[in-house]
Amino acid sequence: MSDNPRGRLTRRRLLAGGAGLAVAAAAGGGGFALGRGTATAPAPAADAPAPPRFVTRPDLAVPVVDVRTTGPTAAGLVFLTPAAGAGGRGPLLVDGAGQPVWFRQVTGPGVVAVDARVQRLAGEPVITWWEGTIDPKYGIGAGEFVIVDRAYREIRRLRAPGPVPADQHDLVLTPHGTAIFFAYEPVAADLSAAGGPRDGALVDNVLYEIDVATGAVVFRWRARDHVDLEESYAAPSGRIPYDYLHANSVEVDRDGTLLVSARHTWTIYKIDRGSGAVRWRLGGKRSDFTLGPDAAFAWQHDARRRSDGTLGLFDNQAGITTHANASRGLVLDVDEAARTAGMVRSLAHPDALLAPSQGSMQELPGGGSLVGWGQQPWFTEYAADGTLVAAGALPADNGSYRAYKFDWSGTPGDLPAVAAVRGAGEAVTVYASWNGATAVTRWRVRSGMRPGRLTAAATADRTGFETAVPIPGPAVFVTVDGLDRAGAVLASSPVTTVPPPAV
Repeated sequence: MSDNPRGRLTRRRLLAGGAGLAVAAAAGGGGFALGRGTATAPAPAADAPAPPRFVTRPDLAVPVVDVRTTGPTAAGLVFLTPAAGAGGRGPLLVDGAGQPVWFRQVTGPGVVAVDARVQRLAGEPVITWWEGTIDPKYGIGAGEFVIVDRAYREIRRLRAPGPVPADQHDLVLTPHGTAIFFAYEPVAADLSAAGGPRDGALVDNVLYEIDVATGAVVFRWRARDHVDLEESYAAPSGRIPYDYLHANSVEVDRDGTLLVSARHTWTIYKIDRGSGAVRWRLGGKRSDFTLGPDAAFAWQHDARRRSDGTLGLFDNQAGITTHANASRGLVLDVDEAARTAGMVRSLAHPDALLAPSQGSMQELPGGGSLVGWGQQPWFTEYAADGTLVAAGALPADNGSYRAYKFDWSGTPGDLPAVAAVRGAGEAVTVYASWNGATAVTRWRVRSGMRPGRLTAAATADRTGFETAVPIPGPAVFVTVDGLDRAGAVLASSPVTTVPPPAV
């Protein structure tokens, strides 16, 4: 694959090249159509509910998440990144009932957050996500990765070392203090082998591994040096830059190699971390494996090695073309010695959802799975035997690039929030919240006529993100204490005043 002598294209020239890569805009192939359902998908509700406005946090517009369980589910919080609709955009953690636990609202024209999840950095659990802007026709992001600690304090932002920003599709933190992610770099190229112009342009998928502390490049892999244009199922289209690969996930395999999922070649690549050579291809036009019945996949996302050695992925079955009438979570038994791959399990949505873009497939403790339906607003949990045990959804006009479930404990670095509302006469309701606190089980309200002499007035169980606590008697000043299961005070809010009676 030779470069055109005109040299490297700028990102501005790439994005000005046309209405979308190949026909991604029309068919959803490379696009990032957040919150756009298809005709095959039933809406989660007849009307998308308005995001609740919290008395204590009027700045947050948290999208409503509906969760329905039909069996025992894995422990943990669900991690979502709503990026469309009437509510706010940003990392969102909800409990098993769909109640919000933490929401960090991102702002700015077109800015979204995607792929919030728990990883480990220097042995400690952290939450990571990507933040930036995504061209909905190209599905290409321009942004950076954010890392926060248990107190939700930002401890690092990771940027691409190359000439273009980091792409949104994946971030892997390794035990060695490195971070692995993609950048989509536009380059001039001869596309005649794929039926395009000789003086064309393509989007090279560059995989970086960098040292988190220093930013030094540890490993760089350029797709155009190892993957031919002929492998793609996406055709060039005139002068539009050619997104022939569209890599969308990376995984460090058990032997230290990298597993890379490429949507536009329908292939999982096993890449040598030293030389960059492709050891094998699973799926696509040049598959090194014989695939058994129902094991073939198309336009896929999120290929991950599971604890039993099988391979899980989200099989979109739709993109630039529609290959089947429904997407699925797919588990494959991949025999690297015999070069065979067979289907172990196919996880379908009961309403046969078709997701032309995005999606995820996570292994849960005990062998179950959580499937995020990408462009569709749904996520579903399955037991180890494939039985559906829970289904959740964002509003119909929303979506989440991926969905996960993780055990997570957080103690915010800021204080609980408190607000007091006066009703008729001396009736007062105190509202308490603490964005991100996972250990609060009860709220205690202290009130009084002087800010330095407040006594316990009422205690109530935490009821979702914000808890309302009626208190008796006259009060001018109030504060709230967040209590853990043992009744110990985790933190107290600032003292606030109670509004005077209406005249």
